[in-house]
Amino acid sequence: MSTTLVDEGRRRPLVLRNRAFGAVWLSQVLTQAAVRMFQVGVSWWLVAYAVDGGRGLASGLFMAVSTLPAVALAPVVARVVARTAHRSVLRTAAAVAAAVAVALAVWAWTSGLPLPAVYAATLALATCQAFFDPCLTTSVPELVDDEDIEAATGFELSTQSLAGLGGALLGAVTVDRAGVAGLGAGCGAAYLAAALLVAGVRFRTAPSADGEADTAAAPERRTLRDILGGLPYVRRILICFTAANLFTTAVFVVIPLYTRTVLADGGSTVALLEASLGCGTLIGSFTGARVPGRPTVTGAYCLALMAFALALPGLVAGRLVFAGCLVVAGWCVGVIGVRFVALFQRLVPAADKPGFFAVMQAVLGASFPVASLLFGLAGDHLSAQTLCLVQAAGLLPAAAALALLGSPNSQVHQASAADRTPEPVGSER
Repeated sequence: MSTTLVDEGRRRPLVLRNRAFGAVWLSQVLTQAAVRMFQVGVSWWLVAYAVDGGRGLASGLFMAVSTLPAVALAPVVARVVARTAHRSVLRTAAAVAAAVAVALAVWAWTSGLPLPAVYAATLALATCQAFFDPCLTTSVPELVDDEDIEAATGFELSTQSLAGLGGALLGAVTVDRAGVAGLGAGCGAAYLAAALLVAGVRFRTAPSADGEADTAAAPERRTLRDILGGLPYVRRILICFTAANLFTTAVFVVIPLYTRTVLADGGSTVALLEASLGCGTLIGSFTGARVPGRPTVTGAYCLALMAFALALPGLVAGRLVFAGCLVVAGWCVGVIGVRFVALFQRLVPAADKPGFFAVMQAVLGASFPVASLLFGLAGDHLSAQTLCLVQAAGLLPAAAALALLGSPNSQVHQASAADRTPEPVGSER
């Protein structure tokens, strides 16, 4: 009887049978939903209310600022996460973000809100999130048993999709109904709840009282450059996706411009389009493991399909057309994320994983500020439909390059396709 009860318990979702992980995972959902809600809401506020001329540049600059910390602070984040108690990092990041959001809400409620204040708040919130996300990924072994790490990774990968979906639905609509003050208050409440959730969790690994002793006893850490230098095949994959991200991430600039100039609709349409992208990504996250084929080949097909999905709204204007295409594009993003994170988990040596995932976030995010500025500036001179076509055209070379990496002529790929151990990659150092 007891064995049956244990088996029944093990079949329950991880977030229900492991309350510590469930609380920390929920805090990540809240923080990512808040930052996404803020991004969507402010981007729509800039285009629809705050700026008369140069809407594209204002929106693009905002998105660039909101993604810059994750890129610029990657080495700092890696050091802080390695040397500081993880619960303290998570709790402090969420609490500081709550204070910033509430302060912005009060400012917007009591007086006119200048644009520099919005950009500064965006930079602060993005900085807090840049510490929160890698820290949670690193702390997973402190929250779950070894046999539950894969399940925990699956939940964590779905977090961004869930948060993006919820944040996208609320961001623009909140601005239409309550302005930036209401947006800041809602985000502040989410951050505060996240901080309280983390504060009530006990991590299994207690922080050491003597950090210097731990540092001396620990094995020498490799630099981020050394980690990528020892993984040439993985490095080529990251380069392909960095190039692709230059065009895919521009969709967050294109959506409000397309809604305003092509569809002539309001915040509810922005919410629909953002939610369509998030819904597709969520579906892709849950179905990606079932998509057949080697990761590089599957990724190439997904990029090609995404190019078609982004090109169609450039040829046929329509609210439902764009929403449907964003579902398809989001599904491709979800599938790519699942397949390649799993591939990296197998190829990257365990000792290098904390540093690798920090540098991965920085490398993949490096194109986001550039894309936001370029497409934002282009949006003041080209139509939003033309921007959709430019996005599609830019994805095709990246898809071709990724497909070539998966050719049988690559010895490194043959080693990774064997799906056994990371030793073949390590031998390339």
